[in-house]
Amino acid sequence: MSDAEPARAFRIMGVINVTPDSFSDGGQYLDAPAAIAHGLELEAEGAAILDVGGESTRPGAAPVDEDEELRRVLPVIEGLIAAGCPAQISIDTSKSGVAARALEAGATLVNDVTAFQGDPRIAAVTADAGADCCLMHMLGTPRTMQLDPHYDDVVGEVRAFLEERMSFAIAHGIAEERIMLDPGIGFGKTVEHNLELLRRLGELVELGRPVVIGTSRKSFLGKITGREVDDRVAATVATNVLAYERGARVFRVHDVAPVHDALTVTAATVSAPWTTPTSTTR
Repeated sequence: MSDAEPARAFRIMGVINVTPDSFSDGGQYLDAPAAIAHGLELEAEGAAILDVGGESTRPGAAPVDEDEELRRVLPVIEGLIAAGCPAQISIDTSKSGVAARALEAGATLVNDVTAFQGDPRIAAVTADAGADCCLMHMLGTPRTMQLDPHYDDVVGEVRAFLEERMSFAIAHGIAEERIMLDPGIGFGKTVEHNLELLRRLGELVELGRPVVIGTSRKSFLGKITGREVDDRVAATVATNVLAYERGARVFRVHDVAPVHDALTVTAATVSAPWTTPTSTTR
């Protein structure tokens, strides 16, 4: 998100999981044509970013080797570019080799759940391409992150981590205005940790970069509401509206249309004056 964009603007990052084992939609878009069609549909519903991932980061997930990850994601990225998709293409990976190939194929954003810790070379790859990046906080690894996570002050510790990783990225040649920060809702956090991050989101917004929120269909929403994965859309919408009001500006979701509508109404409510949109396609 450019610093020149209006302060109250928001961007939705639509999820395209090209995986057999993601917690919500694993296996639905393993076929490249299906994933491409899904991405185009998400863009039509209002996604400004399409986040393509070939390795699940659900709790307990096993790692995927680089060749397999590339086999999954490259045809999707290439297909979206060939289709003239106007959304920004993001590659959800922590591997420098995957990031490099994805950026060559047309992606312009690297979304790394390890915040460049898993493979430090990914920072240089991102910088050399002049790409944007999203740095996320995670406690441990997908295999270990939900094994009794503990913090003395979850917000303070997440903030310190994100501030340090932002400094690392800048030191490796990535312009500050190209950095987004993600507190990693559900990545090594209990229900209360997640709620505390949402309550005190303003402390992360103070870091001065767009904050990305990814609550979509996550298990803490199920624990609060008693709903199964596919029935957590309303809970997802609620958390995104609250996060917007607290200063988040990028929202990573599976269900783009309802979140887009909810945030459009929220932005219109807290902004003045409101004017009729010139297009009804979003």
